Amino acid sequence: MKVPSYAKINWALRVVGKRADGYHDIETLFQTISLHDTLTFERSKRLSLTCSEPSIPVDETNLVLRAAKALGSPPVAIRLEKRIPAGGGLGGGSSNAAATLAALAKMFDLRDPLHEIASKIGSDVPFFLQGGTAYAIGRGEALTSLPDLPSIPLLLLVPQQRVSTAEAYATLNRFSPVLGIGQYQSMIDHGLLDHAAELVNDFEESIFERLPELGRLKERLLEHGAAWAAMSGSGSTLVGAFRKPVQRDKAAAQITDVQTIACETIGQLT
Repeated sequence: MKVPSYAKINWALRVVGKRADGYHDIETLFQTISLHDTLTFERSKRLSLTCSEPSIPVDETNLVLRAAKALGSPPVAIRLEKRIPAGGGLGGGSSNAAATLAALAKMFDLRDPLHEIASKIGSDVPFFLQGGTAYAIGRGEALTSLPDLPSIPLLLLVPQQRVSTAEAYATLNRFSPVLGIGQYQSMIDHGLLDHAAELVNDFEESIFERLPELGRLKERLLEHGAAWAAMSGSGSTLVGAFRKPVQRDKAAAQITDVQTIACETIGQLT
């Protein structure tokens, strides 16, 4: 069985406060995008993982193996073809875990509660079981699906710098009040890109202070015609949304000193 494993961006990411268990409460608007890894599963005598990217660990620290073990499926040999940049705020590891759960459950006709298993693997993993556009609160696992957006052209800028999630939370300068799902639904109904000023990422302030080159990349996306630009997740990938593919492609042709990936938003996976 061969399946895609789609990346995500965050249209908005507000950190609401710190919880008693050490985690943070957030409010975010998730979005799956067409950029994807590919996972291949074959029946085998033992569970194993190989990856096209040598820097990606293939031991039990990889969420793919953790997902397969948590599901308790028969053993498989798994091949991961990596296209989503690691550590860039695009959710590649969480997506891989969700794709593994869904694929193995289908492959072996398992009826396990996938959302419950996914939430134990990582906060973002449940979202990747459904994809599309979703409002999330809590640690990101309390999800409400929203109607699919029309396809929106995106340009990702992938700098060499990486920002760890733990580091991003440790240096956070601000908390924000909750906007509420009604406010985001209203933005979508009236054209999401017309509400760019309200689509904020609370991590940007502190991360751009330490890594000002990331802030400059965001400004360059706007200068090259993006209707909205922001850092995805806790970084370090910068995302620009354009009103037309030709505008996105022109910007990609003009930004040549950093890795660019052209893609678009996609709807729900199931």
